[in-house]
Amino acid sequence: MKPINFLELISDHLGGLSPAIIGTWIVMGLLLIFGVLARRALNAASDPMSPDDGITLRGIGEVMTEWLDGFVANVSELHGARKFVPFFGCIFVFILAGNFFGLIPGMEPPTGDTDLTLALGAICFAFYIYQGFKSQGASYLKSFLGPMLLLAPLMLPIEVADNLFRPFSLGVRLFANMFADHQVMSIFTRYTYLVIPLAFYALGALVCVVQALVFTILSITYVRMASASH
Repeated sequence: MKPINFLELISDHLGGLSPAIIGTWIVMGLLLIFGVLARRALNAASDPMSPDDGITLRGIGEVMTEWLDGFVANVSELHGARKFVPFFGCIFVFILAGNFFGLIPGMEPPTGDTDLTLALGAICFAFYIYQGFKSQGASYLKSFLGPMLLLAPLMLPIEVADNLFRPFSLGVRLFANMFADHQVMSIFTRYTYLVIPLAFYALGALVCVVQALVFTILSITYVRMASASH
């Protein structure tokens, strides 16, 4: 028997709206609620410098923020890397949440749809191009001409093609891995109910984390390359 897909059921009641869009909205809503509640908890703290006892929304938010701050700084290796934390933090947390959303029975990951993953790739593409011009000005265009002006006619089309392919590769890589992971897990958990599903959920969780990390690391790397002096 085919397992129930709640996103498809919701889609049927909303005039055939894409399940990926519905899943994206749900993930965004959950993250916004978490952000608002964590911020409220921080504002309500009597001493913001003292951590809470036990696991709280404020504590989770602070741990995530501290980890993302160090993560972006270590990967980018750029002076003033902290200014990139809000952007890449949002990218990582959203992709991670979208990936894990597919582990909920009856749901599917919005990151298993090319419409979303290619859009995320395009956003990161626009961001690193912007950072390239912001940090180097018009001199950023020299990076498309290669190390020697003599090689410019050869290097220009190669560099342009390479840069245009990056958002496509980011989106396709994330889509392919999450789509395949969800399909494999759906097949095996459909026919088995004890022990084996736990192994596939553990493997699926690992894939969720790895793919969010890979997408974010590559995006940060592109920004580092665009921001570096040539």
